[in-house]
Amino acid sequence: MSKPAQQQQPPGAEADLRPKADHGEHSYRGSGRLAGKAALITGGDSGIGKAVAIAYAREGADVLLSHLNEEEDDARDTARWVEEAGRKAVLVPGDLSDPAHCREVVARAVEAFGRIDVLVSNAAFQMFRDSIEEVPDEEWDHTLATNLSAMFHLCKAAVPHMKPGASIIASSSVNSDTPPPGLLAYNATKAGLANMVGSLSQSLAERGIRVNSVAPGPIWTPLIPATMPPEQVEDFGGQTPLGRAGQPAELAPVYVMLASDEAAYVSGARIAVTGGQPIL
Repeated sequence: MSKPAQQQQPPGAEADLRPKADHGEHSYRGSGRLAGKAALITGGDSGIGKAVAIAYAREGADVLLSHLNEEEDDARDTARWVEEAGRKAVLVPGDLSDPAHCREVVARAVEAFGRIDVLVSNAAFQMFRDSIEEVPDEEWDHTLATNLSAMFHLCKAAVPHMKPGASIIASSSVNSDTPPPGLLAYNATKAGLANMVGSLSQSLAERGIRVNSVAPGPIWTPLIPATMPPEQVEDFGGQTPLGRAGQPAELAPVYVMLASDEAAYVSGARIAVTGGQPIL
């Protein structure tokens, strides 16, 4: 389904997205699959992170939401849905490209919950550029710091507070396998995340901590009109076998499964939610 040509300033706002994204606000039904768990979700203000936060809360988990300072309004709306589900919501604003802030986010989660049962490293930055010459050095560094290095710093800080049965989930991307030329830095970080998950799933196995990733295809979030040319936004997702972009709500059940005890033997996996486009 085509969308109106539109553009936002990064990082984008949910209120300005046309049409609105579906985060499962009125559709997701929980069944206690995460009862009593404490989750840390980065990029929890909108998009996939928001859908995951709503689903986790309705499954019985308390949630800490990490978000950028300028995403305060969207983050508060996510927190409202978490609290309406009867769970605790903690908001921590700041920039995850700073390693010190990654450690602060983990510290706040431990302070609020006493432990971390689920870490979802989901926050990401991208910017479309026509050629490598157009990619500013600082933008390359910021993309790697936000998307890839933050996962390292978060895991390094969180693992000492995770017990056997805990779960780490990274948001990778179909772009790691089929990289579009205009998203050079983003593609590289998503491939790096998939590789990091492969390493961590092995090294953390003896501690009983599972590590997996989800590889979304084109998903309709504020990041898209904030970082892509308007003409590409119009047909965003139209190239998939299913012929449309996915909604954040369509990702949430996979993140729930990976966080749940039902997935006790699932580690090192990479699950595609791509509208039919295969990943390697």
